[in-house]
Amino acid sequence: MHTRTHNSIAEAAVTLPVGRPVHVAIGMFDGVHLGHHAVIEAAVHSARRCGGVAAVLTFWPHPSRLFRPENPVRLIMTPALKARQLARLGVDTIITQAFDTDYASIEAEAFLPRLKEALPALSTIYVGENWRFGRGRRGDIALLVAEGKKHGIAIVSAPRINQNGEPISSTRIRSYLEEGRMEETNALLGYTYFAEGVVAPGKQLGRQLGFPTLNVVWEPDLRPRFGVYAVLVAGAKTERPLRAVANYGLRPTVENATIPRLEIHVLETCPFDAGDALMIEWLSFLRPEQKFEGVEALRAQIALDRDAALSWFARR
Repeated sequence: MHTRTHNSIAEAAVTLPVGRPVHVAIGMFDGVHLGHHAVIEAAVHSARRCGGVAAVLTFWPHPSRLFRPENPVRLIMTPALKARQLARLGVDTIITQAFDTDYASIEAEAFLPRLKEALPALSTIYVGENWRFGRGRRGDIALLVAEGKKHGIAIVSAPRINQNGEPISSTRIRSYLEEGRMEETNALLGYTYFAEGVVAPGKQLGRQLGFPTLNVVWEPDLRPRFGVYAVLVAGAKTERPLRAVANYGLRPTVENATIPRLEIHVLETCPFDAGDALMIEWLSFLRPEQKFEGVEALRAQIALDRDAALSWFARR
């Protein structure tokens, strides 16, 4: 089945196939990391086994935007990227429910009846064992199970998945990204963290320094640590990803910008140019961003960064 995306539960209810049981995994699922897989894959496998529909109910924006707008949680990925990752796991239908004042005010006891009313074929709900729901986050797994029994809905709660003795969580991954700990980030995600953007015309400064760069337009909600990274770059013009070194930051030596920029120096023959859409996979943090005394000092450091990236790739 082609994955369908919907902006609300009501919208999804209209298009879901009649007569097929609906298995719904519920959560924010930011990053769609390995800890989420246990919940999502349980829904997918169960739906496949009984000829049902595997659905994900997720939310936008993050609840923190409503409850503490002055300091909201910065998200690992956009809704569009999340939908793509969910589709790769075999999800048939993705429902993105607006998390607004009305939704947040639903009492915990009313949550399941309202969901069942909107999705009459709802068979089973899948959540993480620490999932909370309802007004004031009062609902827990025990309440969900009790309500499920009343309405003939099975509840499957997946235990948290640990890595090195600590739970895999979006919060932990965000912390790693902000610290530049890419190997740990990628281990918890279960795939390589990536950026997607289009190459924009630059000022050719990198070319003048002897290191031509691609300026990729990319504005993540959660910004990784400013600095230099070993990356892979892929686009329509290549059959395989190309080795590269990336600089992400404010370019304090030459510009001291207020909005961070992602610049890519490809370590192989570069076929890319302005207008090309690229995907950049972040593999390893090489050094933090720093300000140099002048352009010549910057040029020398870029040469060292290139060598560091080449050495990193040589060890793989």
